[in-house]
Amino acid sequence: MKKFLSTYSYSIAIAFALIGLWIYITNFTDWLSPLIFPSPHLVAAAFFRAIFELFQGFFSSMKLLVPSVLLALVLGISGGLFFGTRPKPRKILTPFFNAFSPLPLTLFIPYAIALLPTFELASMSILFIAAFWPIFLGTIQGVLLIDNHYWDNAKTIGLEKRDLIFKVIIPASSPLILNGIGQSLSLCFLVLMTAEMFGAKAGMGYFIQYYTDFTQYDLVISGLIFNSLVILIIMITFERIKKRILFWTNLKNEAG
Repeated sequence: MKKFLSTYSYSIAIAFALIGLWIYITNFTDWLSPLIFPSPHLVAAAFFRAIFELFQGFFSSMKLLVPSVLLALVLGISGGLFFGTRPKPRKILTPFFNAFSPLPLTLFIPYAIALLPTFELASMSILFIAAFWPIFLGTIQGVLLIDNHYWDNAKTIGLEKRDLIFKVIIPASSPLILNGIGQSLSLCFLVLMTAEMFGAKAGMGYFIQYYTDFTQYDLVISGLIFNSLVILIIMITFERIKKRILFWTNLKNEAG
């Protein structure tokens, strides 16, 4: 706990300053409409009143997000390793990767809705696309940037196929693979919230849209705070996992 407080002391101080500013503006000025910007104590009361509903939305959202990201991890990493280690197929298909990866995800939404029988499957397909490209391209880039001495050492000790992949290629390319995963998570949350606000019947994004329609902005802000906390916790957890996996890079930096 002490380490956490020391690491995020400035962040916590800024958060309290923002809350203090919020209290001042909503309680002691008429700068903002109290209907759209309720005071913190009203939001806090609404938050705890709706906590069960908020967690229901969280579990509903995770049912869409988790399978999509897991499938993207499997196919993105395996596909990236395949093309990263095979120059000829990579050279042939790189123009297609460059053409399709930047396409806005909104272009795929009408096709996903038309071709798939449920909103859940359509959402999962869009989330998969959002997660796949950063992981896939990050893995390819990670393989291509492996230092030559890793390959030389692998040849010297006679590593082949499975051992080469798991003992050399994946560890050496893991920094860019993990960067791709981080980008995928950020993008997936953006896509998930947007999709749930306009087509879902449950979820974290749906919660916000539902109470916006009824102008219950204490609950809307409660949903925004809850969603932000969920994303923050997941991203901090991912960064800790990433740091643990990449412990050898920290040792390398310290030695340098």
